[in-house]
Amino acid sequence: MRYLPLALLPVVYAQQHAFETKQQEPWTTKYGTQTDLSFTGPLSYSHLPYTRCLDDLSTTFDVAVLGMPFDTATSYRPGARFGPNAIRSGSSRQSPARGYALEWMTNPYTRAEVIDCGDVPISPYDNALAVDQMETAYTTLLARPVNGTASARTAKLARDGVEHPRILTLGGDHTIVLPILRSLYQVYGPISVIHFDAHIDTWPSGGGFSTQSRVNHGTYFTWAFEEGLMSNTSIHAGIRNKLEGLELIEHDEEIGFELIMADDIDDLGTDEIIKHIRQRIGNSPVYLSFDIDTIDPGQAPATGTPEPAGWTSRETKRILRGLAGLNFVGADIVEVAPAYDDAGETTGILAAGLADDFLTLLIVDEPPKRQVKRRRTLADEL
Repeated sequence: MRYLPLALLPVVYAQQHAFETKQQEPWTTKYGTQTDLSFTGPLSYSHLPYTRCLDDLSTTFDVAVLGMPFDTATSYRPGARFGPNAIRSGSSRQSPARGYALEWMTNPYTRAEVIDCGDVPISPYDNALAVDQMETAYTTLLARPVNGTASARTAKLARDGVEHPRILTLGGDHTIVLPILRSLYQVYGPISVIHFDAHIDTWPSGGGFSTQSRVNHGTYFTWAFEEGLMSNTSIHAGIRNKLEGLELIEHDEEIGFELIMADDIDDLGTDEIIKHIRQRIGNSPVYLSFDIDTIDPGQAPATGTPEPAGWTSRETKRILRGLAGLNFVGADIVEVAPAYDDAGETTGILAAGLADDFLTLLIVDEPPKRQVKRRRTLADEL
């Protein structure tokens, strides 16, 4: 028979006494455990467990939510440094316990260990330093061991043959993709990108007064191409910005992008757009980058460079569901600048819902097969 050391007896006694006392307290006796409501509790994405993962090496995860509050490389309206906070706030009515989505026919939170890793502490004064901080943070978390709740997905794609966690990043302006692609390249080699945006973001990287000024939210893909980080099978979706001329589209093609214009949805429909994206990406490791200005500013006004005549949130979410099963190695949602939002957190709530779709894309194996039977209507009876 083994006995506890005498030094531990007071600790064990105190713990037992506290447990027994708790069971007798009025609140516990009458109402049970203290739970968070949709409008209460610490601010984390969808009420997920919140951990400062860069400090805590003990917590394992399959998918991490990570904020990158960076916005000092914008060309028009700043404010996306408050995007991670706005998206988390907009996710207040979401939670793992209520995570079953009828559109997806699944609850992603029951199929993987998902946690909120907080925000990268980014310098708001020095862009070169900030970019390095973001790359270092992403590389650190990408190297962590997975929890193993989710089925293996990334080992077959990784150069080292090891399963790596995936990260859903909350931006931040779109420049954050450059340090992210640098980190992903170290693990997977060249990456294909599905880029939802109103703008192509492949402006030439020349010009400007310094190297730092040439790295911004309109040139990061050009830098990634010049550094060899991307494959030649990337694609834009939702584009509708004005350009200086067609030579920029030729430059965009050289970088490795095909183009789906916002207006193409009227001629092709969502199913053909899905088919085209899937054919373009194939079996390559793919990163999903989503600028909230993909959505029409009537539904998502809080962004840095709004463009009229965008896609609706319903159209976009349907396209996203059709991309399930591709080899996603990460995702982001960027350019949410809540200072320009209407009353009621319109853009933050929408961005939080889209982020939930991205989490599901990182976890499921194929597009959902609709199982909810349509109710009979009066028209069916006539």
